[in-house]
Amino acid sequence: MLRKILINLGIPLLLPTRVMPLFDLTGKVALVTGGGRGLGRAMARGFAEAGADVFISARTESKLISTHNEIHRATGRRVVHHIVDMGNREEVKTMGEVALKEMGRMDVLVNNAGINRPQPIDEIQDEDWDVQLEVNLSSIMALTGALITQMKERHWGRIIHISSVLGIGSKEARNAYSATKSALHGLSKASALDLGPHGITVNCIAPGPFLTDLPGKLLNDQQGQRFAEFTALGRWGTPEEIVGPTLFLASEAASYVTGETLLVAGCAYDRAL
Repeated sequence: MLRKILINLGIPLLLPTRVMPLFDLTGKVALVTGGGRGLGRAMARGFAEAGADVFISARTESKLISTHNEIHRATGRRVVHHIVDMGNREEVKTMGEVALKEMGRMDVLVNNAGINRPQPIDEIQDEDWDVQLEVNLSSIMALTGALITQMKERHWGRIIHISSVLGIGSKEARNAYSATKSALHGLSKASALDLGPHGITVNCIAPGPFLTDLPGKLLNDQQGQRFAEFTALGRWGTPEEIVGPTLFLASEAASYVTGETLLVAGCAYDRAL
């Protein structure tokens, strides 16, 4: 499986003894929020294929069970799932404790869960603003803080925040969403400075148009086609195409990469400008 991932990344396999161990996550444990479907599901499976055990969380139990079973059957790795409302700060902190108790350690944290409720700036409802701020930003602070101590003790950790191309540019009515996703870039830079001396890297991935449930609910066919045309490749990304970049940032291959934002958007951002 690791060989396939490296081929998809375009990495030559002529020197496997030097290259392949850089991407090997055997013995590591990864937590992926929003791991029941879409990008989270793809990333969790990618980690398992690279040798890691995985802990996935989401609000919908049926999605979690499906993903849990799929990953375990395909990879044989240990998978644990946990139901959580990322809009509830105490539930998020409790999940961090549960994850450490169940898995014994946490090496990689992917803060992927997010919510988007488009509203023009003069129509934003307080409740909608607050829940987007809590899920997209505050919960990430809380969960990261809950897992940091044990990473520091082992002098190794990888934290990856899933931002968005809309955290760099934006779109009409995406005020709260863009604000929270942009804030993740600043959070990752500050945290990278805090945690670098402890061997922990912190980075963002900013996905562009990916075929997941969230944009499918928000965009009509015409809007979806417009997003595809923004990309240099003329299409939406598939969830599997987020795996390589995430595996890179989670592995030894990115040991000197921290405080950065990696655009995975098919050049959509540049075309949109």
